[in-house]
Amino acid sequence: MKPAVINLLPFCRRILERLRVLGLMLLSALLLSGCVQYNVGVNFEGQHHGAIVQHIKLGEQLTSFSNEQAQEWLKSIEQRARQLQGKTKRLSDQEMIVTIPFSNGTELESKFNQFFNPVAKKKSSGKASEPIDLPKLDSKFHLAQGNWFLVQRNKLTYDLDLRSLGVVSANGNVIVSPSSLLDLQFSLETPWGAREVNQAGNSLHPEVYQDGHQLVWQLQPGQLNHLEAVFWLPSPLGVGTVAIMLLVLGGFYLKYKAFPWTITEPVAPATLSKAQ
Repeated sequence: MKPAVINLLPFCRRILERLRVLGLMLLSALLLSGCVQYNVGVNFEGQHHGAIVQHIKLGEQLTSFSNEQAQEWLKSIEQRARQLQGKTKRLSDQEMIVTIPFSNGTELESKFNQFFNPVAKKKSSGKASEPIDLPKLDSKFHLAQGNWFLVQRNKLTYDLDLRSLGVVSANGNVIVSPSSLLDLQFSLETPWGAREVNQAGNSLHPEVYQDGHQLVWQLQPGQLNHLEAVFWLPSPLGVGTVAIMLLVLGGFYLKYKAFPWTITEPVAPATLSKAQ
């Protein structure tokens, strides 16, 4: 019986190794589930006033495994926000709110793309190590604006490639679905509301809140994400021009008791006819 037992040992060893690898995979998926919540919002309060608001929350499982790296990542976000005249608020060691103001659509597009597509800096020889930065993502944010005198039409287009966030093995197989690790959202809030535009096959459909004033897209980690939306904003210049015109017409009416287009030319006095 001993030779039979000896021959089974390699087989049992392989089974135990496979079970151990499977156990580690299941344990990682369970412990790291929902380890990062990242919500990015573009909030318009008017044509010339708004902010990019980011709410970042790290799970306790992630910080307990690698708290030092997590804090370095949050510090890199704080530094990047300061470079764009933004501010950060730490709610806890794992949670933070980032606010980056903008004054027009061009500035919004520039700051958004700079934050998520930073220019790589050369490494300094005096530093022993580099802090952990944001993942390298392909983020393209574009805002097309058209002035219609009293209102402004805005079309927002956002393409985000999150395929680099997939957790894969050496042979390319997915070990842990990135959707179980990351909870990513993008939201748009406007004073007059917005509507989605679906012109691409990979377009995401948002959830509608606040009677259409807020649209929220659930981004899909490990995939290409595309979203579009159209919204209108009041134009202060056009509204101001109309207000001035109304004031001028009101003053004219108070003075002449009539509007300019109702005043008729005075009738010339009748002349005496020539004597026959």
